[in-house]
Amino acid sequence: MFLECTKCGAHLRSNVPQNVCAKDSGILFARYDLKIKAKFTLGALAGREANLWRYREVLPEVNPVTLGEGFTPVLPSREFPNVWIKDEGLNPTGSFKARGISVAISVAKALGVKKVAMPSAGNAGSALAAYAAAAKIEAHIFMPQDVPLANRIECEMYGAHLTLVNGLISDCARMVSERKDKEGWFDLSTFKEPYRVEGKKTMAYELFEQLGGELPDAIIFPSGGGVGVIAMWKAFDEMEELGWLSKKAKRPRMIVVQAAGCAPIVEAWTEGKNAVDAWKNACTVAAGLRVPKPYGDYLVLDILNRSGGTAIAVTDDEIRNSIHHWARQEGIFAAPEGAASLAAYRKLLKSSEKTPAVLSEKDRVVLFNTGTGLKYLDVMEERKLPPARHIGGIIGPF
Repeated sequence: MFLECTKCGAHLRSNVPQNVCAKDSGILFARYDLKIKAKFTLGALAGREANLWRYREVLPEVNPVTLGEGFTPVLPSREFPNVWIKDEGLNPTGSFKARGISVAISVAKALGVKKVAMPSAGNAGSALAAYAAAAKIEAHIFMPQDVPLANRIECEMYGAHLTLVNGLISDCARMVSERKDKEGWFDLSTFKEPYRVEGKKTMAYELFEQLGGELPDAIIFPSGGGVGVIAMWKAFDEMEELGWLSKKAKRPRMIVVQAAGCAPIVEAWTEGKNAVDAWKNACTVAAGLRVPKPYGDYLVLDILNRSGGTAIAVTDDEIRNSIHHWARQEGIFAAPEGAASLAAYRKLLKSSEKTPAVLSEKDRVVLFNTGTGLKYLDVMEERKLPPARHIGGIIGPF
């Protein structure tokens, strides 16, 4: 295994801790000699552990630090006949962030890293605190002070060093960057190390396995930093090299959904740009989507173009409605970020005189719920979500 820069193509060693390419600050991808993986087939997965490490042939060869992450269910929608919901809220610490952190911390421990630091909008920090505790690695986490209460309490319970910042995740990232060398921290920020992508790419392997060796027509994924979309596309590349997908196979259209109050990828996509401009005054109920300038923007925009996908923004009101709707219709209590995928799907089905519908009800679509709504109880209570009234001492919905 080696590391490859996604900008200049430079090869770097994987047996020492690495952040980004020293030449151009490009994101690093882990690369494997997949030609020697001929025995790694769908059939080889039978009887393996029901977590992401079942795909060990395409993951770093380290002793896993695992809490049982991955292999979350793909649930057929009860409302839409050709829709499935990948429920990532069933991961440890309640979100898909557990996947990336499991692999990143496993590699960090194998390489002798003693201290790590990262900025987080919430759920990634919770995951880091948990896995760092399991690995006996010192964790330093910087979060906006208005993160959901569950995220703060989790970090404290797991013993992480938590700093609450009066600002956005970009302000937290600046603080990590300014202090990491002096403090001796390894930077585990999104895309500032290669292995969170490796953990999250297993979502694509799971989809392929759980859908019987097929892929959907489209995937809708809520994106703040964009790691999920980039990771799954990397997995599709690997599947092709492994022979799981033919080179002529049609890949899913990748659809990014962001909050209208922070939609830098949507704006760049609409304007035909290959990089985003920093979003000003970012504000949304979906804390994980409040990323003003994602570091992997150039990769996300390229994937949208190559897959024939698109990017769409949904309002906080649409997100609130979708949380309520999914709970009532599907029995899934989604995080605001996850509910954004349902809001996007419903919008993409609609057409107008000027624009045709992007999706039809015949398209086979996977919606990702990236986390559990249980992490956002204080946010939902504060925002009166869903609205409630008292009837004879019983609280009931309007």
